[in-house]
Amino acid sequence: MPSRDDHITWTFGPGRVHLYSGAPRQFTDPDQPDRRFLLDARTPWHSTEHTWGSGHLVTDAGAGRWNAPESIDAKPDRVRVRHAPITGVTVETTRWIQGDDYLERYTFTNTGGATRSIRALGIQTPFADLYENAAAALRTAVHAHVFTGGSRSWVLAQPISGSGRCLGLVVRTGRLAGYSVESRNANTLSNARGHLVLNVTDHAAHPTAFGGQPVIELAPGQTYTLEWVLTWYASPDDFERRNPGPVDGTSLATEVGHELTIPATDVTPLSEHVDVRRDGEATVLTSTVHGPVTVRIGDAFTEVLFHLSLPELVRRRVTYIVAHQRSLERPGLLRHAFVPVDTTTGLSVLTNGWSDWSDGSERIAMPLLVLLARQQGWIDPQIADPLVEGWAEFALGHLLDDTLAPRRGSQDQHTGIRLYDAPWLASFFLEHHRVHRHPEQLETAARILERAYELGAGRHLAIGLSETVAEAADALDTAGQEERAARLREEIVRSARHFINLGEQLPEHEVAYEHAIVAPLLNLLIDAWRISADPVLEKEIAERLPWLLAFSGRQPHVRLNGVSIRHWDGYWFGQDRLFGDVFPHYWSVLTASVLYRLPSRLRSPHTEHVARSSLLANLINYRSDGSATCAFVMPSTVDGRQAHRADPLANDQDWHLVTWLRLARSENVPLS
Repeated sequence: MPSRDDHITWTFGPGRVHLYSGAPRQFTDPDQPDRRFLLDARTPWHSTEHTWGSGHLVTDAGAGRWNAPESIDAKPDRVRVRHAPITGVTVETTRWIQGDDYLERYTFTNTGGATRSIRALGIQTPFADLYENAAAALRTAVHAHVFTGGSRSWVLAQPISGSGRCLGLVVRTGRLAGYSVESRNANTLSNARGHLVLNVTDHAAHPTAFGGQPVIELAPGQTYTLEWVLTWYASPDDFERRNPGPVDGTSLATEVGHELTIPATDVTPLSEHVDVRRDGEATVLTSTVHGPVTVRIGDAFTEVLFHLSLPELVRRRVTYIVAHQRSLERPGLLRHAFVPVDTTTGLSVLTNGWSDWSDGSERIAMPLLVLLARQQGWIDPQIADPLVEGWAEFALGHLLDDTLAPRRGSQDQHTGIRLYDAPWLASFFLEHHRVHRHPEQLETAARILERAYELGAGRHLAIGLSETVAEAADALDTAGQEERAARLREEIVRSARHFINLGEQLPEHEVAYEHAIVAPLLNLLIDAWRISADPVLEKEIAERLPWLLAFSGRQPHVRLNGVSIRHWDGYWFGQDRLFGDVFPHYWSVLTASVLYRLPSRLRSPHTEHVARSSLLANLINYRSDGSATCAFVMPSTVDGRQAHRADPLANDQDWHLVTWLRLARSENVPLS
């Protein structure tokens, strides 16, 4: 019989699992030899404690973890390991191959003489979701799309490149009530997702997470079994086809007062505001209240959204901004700035030397939203115009230096120039010009962009840069400045050629590789294609499109379906200082900004669905009173701290609304 130190490799389907001491250390696909599906010793902060299949439990008789097995029974086709994390409870894990599947069964047994209440039970699944750099991530890492929806739970590990086989984990017996993230802190920072822990229950740490965490009662001699199967899938389409969810991805959000149909009869919404009507084999839900609702569907559960109309939500949001997110107490032009606010107290937040709380940078979305709402006729010009005129003076005095290079805020010139901010500032002055037709506003917008290119913007994937430059060029044409417009368009094409030549070696910005690098890259290529009509550019767009789509999962959950992965903004932008998955994060609508602008040949029902889903999902970040959250941190806990809650700061989330309104104008995207 092999010892616990022996290595075992099993083949299942086209891939392999490599076990050491009775537990998986890596899954490999021979067609992707560099791809690692699990974290391993190559990641410095990955430790033995996070070995696949290790875990923890908390009971009324004490708490414990399991890692190194007490015993191993290894046979050529089956491995059984045993742990005793606390007195009176044992964990037996059986691993085996069955055809093209690799299976694991975790059996928890009460060996004591009294009933035990299990209040926390989690299993480590360290998927290699991390960004070393763009080329390394595309070649070696995976996105872990997680759906912990009770008996219908699953995880899909998809290559970050968007091509190649995926590894799917699907629960067959038992249920998952949520997930946690560990190793997310100031050491791992923004380039790693962390260690994922799948929770049967996390009641001890966060009893209300994911709609409520169960307590598992085990009588003497009784067992609880969790079994899952891992299988290779040709693509996410293949996975979705073979593992249909409890609700269709198109039935996750609807307007207040409208009907949402779920194709099941055993449906229970966990909200007193939702009306339920049976319709044959389906259930129809309606609500008069804006907000998310957890819905139980048999032994599964998910979350749906009933939302206010976009015009009404924008009106309420602008009203709240005007009432709570200005800094009128400050002297001079500073009083015209827009700032974050703690929505629990209504008190504005000081910069405190933290650039992501400044009165510039991402806060530029607020005056832009006011301008766009005014253009739609959703806000009184007598209210809007003084706000934007004052903000324009503030921006010129404090957010731009004498050369029109962008600063992060009025109080943090020490952080230097931030190229990200240039297109946002230019966009404000361009929208201001669109409303009032003052030549000086267009001049300011154009000079900001020209200065940005002098500073290297052509080699920087700034969000919204190419779209803003293209709009500014059109405005310059109308103003009779055709040569100046042509030079700006040439900058777009030149920049696109530069990034095409880089291939996968994309530059690192504030994160080594992320969705907000890939989306601006694709928008840049789209704008260059629109300017030049070069068919080679369409080919380059098509080659990179899978990189973008791979960020978006297909979970049947309104916060997740079509929403890109982003996992650091709760720390940088929030008040709770929590790293960990933010779902949905407002920049997920960058996916929509690409997909709605694609060449027609590259558009499909799937791209249309993902674009629409990302816009709708982010409506969940606004409340009916117009307040908002900058980050809903999704996991039940992050490094043991309670999460699965909305951060109290309304900060930078309004880029979602700004993006939607601009897409409505430029790409005829519906405002409903």
